[in-house]
Amino acid sequence: MATLAATARETATSGVLGNPLVRKLGVLLVLAVVVVPFAASRWGSGAWPGALTVDVSGPLGTVSDWIVDNRDSHPLFLYFLGHVSNAVVIAVRAVYLALLAVGWAGVTAVAALTAWRVAGIRLALGTAAAFLACGLLGMWVPTMQTLALMVVAVAASVAAGALLGLAAGLSDRMHRALRPVLDTMQVLPAFAYLLPVVLVFGIGVPAAVLATVVYAAPPMARLTALGLRGADKEVLEAVESLGTTARQRLLTARVPLARKELLLGLNQTIMMALSMAVIASVIGAGGLGDRVYQALASVDVGAALAAGVPIVLLAVVLDRVTGAAGARLGDAPAPDARLLGACVLSAAAVVAVAGRLAGRLEWPESWVVGITEPVNRAVDWMTAHLYSGVPVVGGTADWAGRFTTWVLDPLRDGLQWLPWWAVLLIVAALAWLIGTWRTALTAVLAMAAIGVLGVWGPSLDTLSQVLAAVAVTLVIGFAAGIAAARSDRVERLLRPVLDVFQTMPQFVYLIPVVALFGVGRAPAVAAAVVYALPAVVRITAQGLRQVDPAALESARSLGATGAQQLRQVQLPLARPALLLAVNQGVVLVLAVVIIGGLVGGGALGYDVVFGLAQGDLATGLVAGAAIVCLGLMLDRVTQPTGRRATKGA
Repeated sequence: MATLAATARETATSGVLGNPLVRKLGVLLVLAVVVVPFAASRWGSGAWPGALTVDVSGPLGTVSDWIVDNRDSHPLFLYFLGHVSNAVVIAVRAVYLALLAVGWAGVTAVAALTAWRVAGIRLALGTAAAFLACGLLGMWVPTMQTLALMVVAVAASVAAGALLGLAAGLSDRMHRALRPVLDTMQVLPAFAYLLPVVLVFGIGVPAAVLATVVYAAPPMARLTALGLRGADKEVLEAVESLGTTARQRLLTARVPLARKELLLGLNQTIMMALSMAVIASVIGAGGLGDRVYQALASVDVGAALAAGVPIVLLAVVLDRVTGAAGARLGDAPAPDARLLGACVLSAAAVVAVAGRLAGRLEWPESWVVGITEPVNRAVDWMTAHLYSGVPVVGGTADWAGRFTTWVLDPLRDGLQWLPWWAVLLIVAALAWLIGTWRTALTAVLAMAAIGVLGVWGPSLDTLSQVLAAVAVTLVIGFAAGIAAARSDRVERLLRPVLDVFQTMPQFVYLIPVVALFGVGRAPAVAAAVVYALPAVVRITAQGLRQVDPAALESARSLGATGAQQLRQVQLPLARPALLLAVNQGVVLVLAVVIIGGLVGGGALGYDVVFGLAQGDLATGLVAGAAIVCLGLMLDRVTQPTGRRATKGA
């Protein structure tokens, strides 16, 4: 018996020690025992030690001063950047004048007939209604300004992204070199792009367009490279066996096989360009974004909504048209496709000429429906009746205050109370448990870089807002995703709501949040939750619906209830999708929490906005770099490696 007991103990011990998670925790524990006493005795156990901080404000200030002093005299600006700026201005102005010359009727007809040609009569009617709504709201001219900027920015983004994607798709070395660059560009928040561009090009349209190109080109580059690298090997070998050159193989095989990815890249580039075009209004882009920004600055919710609705309508129309075009790729063309296209162009031209001859190029003022005053009256009523004093449940201001007092403040204070080395150990443990030692090292270095930059406190403040927003997003998102996966009716009800939410630019989410909650950190968190929620719901529902039906049937045959099937079969098998939902929720929340600096979110978002407003390159870029590091760390601790995800599934 004693021998059997000893054998059992040895087996249990070896089983525990054989667990990779236990081994990782043991290594971290040994490392902590060795390193922490030394680090604490040398640098202390409070916030990030000043001895490990590097002041970069001096060099960045020197660079900023040199750019400002030489912007009008240095050959780089006179003979290169100046010509780029002039070309952008000329292109945007040409498109804008062309839109005005066609007139509101012509633009509406061209858009509607194009949608009809691509996707059918229902989308054509929706497109016409969207453009007419822009005019009815009194936003026709700002809409045309935004559309002109969009056309030029999207064309440049697609060209730049396609060239980068082509290089990455055809060269493994270029693919490895571009990957970290594209990762950084996509993690860096939109506001962080604005400051360096403004320093070089000044306030105005060129800076807005070029910032938009930098922000919107990565999706096109990634998806182009993905499409080219994922081309069917057998087809490529068959084409090569015919003696074709590399150029012929590219044009006749690789590019046609990657059409869907290319069109998806165009769709994503349009969405990101529209989102950035709105944010770029801060640096003089004009158009609808400028109207929203000015209205938010004065807390005029009615004016902000009047300009925000056309932005949403443009986003929805562009998303639907490009999505429909992608869905129809590969279908056999209709016999009279060319004739139909010629008829569409002719009809649009007739409408445009008729409008010009009738002198109806500008939207009639008598047709404008003002919503600013009714909306502001509604906001005033909400302020008087919903902000506070509502029986039992309390008002929206009460909710925001309680959330700040009970969640945000304790979370921020707790993170800032932790010793700096404890934060690094927690990050290392989370990243290593879910990934590899390389993942943990990357996450720790990213977090340490935040301290080196001297923004440890604000970064932990931003991290507290992100964690709170992610927690709320996951609770609501998982619940809604499970409901949508288990009920077709719920899925149909949620689909149009999620579609609208996913196509809305980030800036627009601040409008209803300010109307309901005022300004502060809680409203910034609320905007982030609303922005990230659609992606979490969709990924969760899709992951649960793709669970092997045979596994569910087997569970049902054993008498498992619906709750047991969900808990014991669907959720474990959908683990990779759920982890992806967590990762996407974190990334999307971080993007909007930063923009929340405009409505009182504070922390790193405020530093970016302050640096942009004051032309302070050091403050803005340091905060932007800290945001990149924070995003990289959060990505590493929430996204498992392929091997771990496979084992978990």
